[in-house]
Amino acid sequence: MELQNSWSLAGKTALVTGATSGLGRAAALQLAAQGAEVVVHGRNVDRGAQVVEEIELAGGRARFVAADLSDTDQAVRLAEDAGAVDILVNNAGLAWFGPSDQLSAETLGSLFTGNVESAYLLTSRLAAGMAERGDGAIVSVSSMAANVGLAGGAAYSATKAALDALTRAWAAEFSPRGVRVNAVAPGPVATPGAKGDTAALGETTIMGRPGTDQEIADAIGFLASPAASYITGVTLAVDGGRAAI
Repeated sequence: MELQNSWSLAGKTALVTGATSGLGRAAALQLAAQGAEVVVHGRNVDRGAQVVEEIELAGGRARFVAADLSDTDQAVRLAEDAGAVDILVNNAGLAWFGPSDQLSAETLGSLFTGNVESAYLLTSRLAAGMAERGDGAIVSVSSMAANVGLAGGAAYSATKAALDALTRAWAAEFSPRGVRVNAVAPGPVATPGAKGDTAALGETTIMGRPGTDQEIADAIGFLASPAASYITGVTLAVDGGRAAI
């Protein structure tokens, strides 16, 4: 069955960071299925090539750009290498969980660089071009941890709360010129790279199970599409109802 026209991204170019595995890969495949040409970002060239091949075998278009977003200079260069994009998905990031007194200053800095600074640098540069053209969509991947207290997750939660705040501020800044800025906040998701016991966390949700990467990708595809044309400044919980209880 063909996607509804309101979900079509034909003629659009999308950059998805951290797109070589997990949620990022699912998002890249989803946006390509909706018709976008996808710039697949990651650090591993071989895995990037696999995602590009997967998209092309399904009839889509994609290319790979390598960058290590723990390096702010490379984040700036990624914005340049990606070129004029219509959709930005800020997905790449780091996770660390444990007692707060066991988190090193270096790792704390890496969390904020990888989860917040890279998204800031990419958005600040790419959104400006979108605004000049009068159209664009930015979707950042937040987390239920931004709103649900998780023991051992203080630093990670803070980075995701920062993304939510940036989402609202960027909506105020860029949406008057046609750029919608939103975020999705996944709950526990069963992916190979997931940290901790996602099955146990899934049982704490209203729906009693972890989500899938495709369920998160569907939400990203919606927010990036014309179907969400009147939605901006929102962090959409995709967490099986966990934040509601």
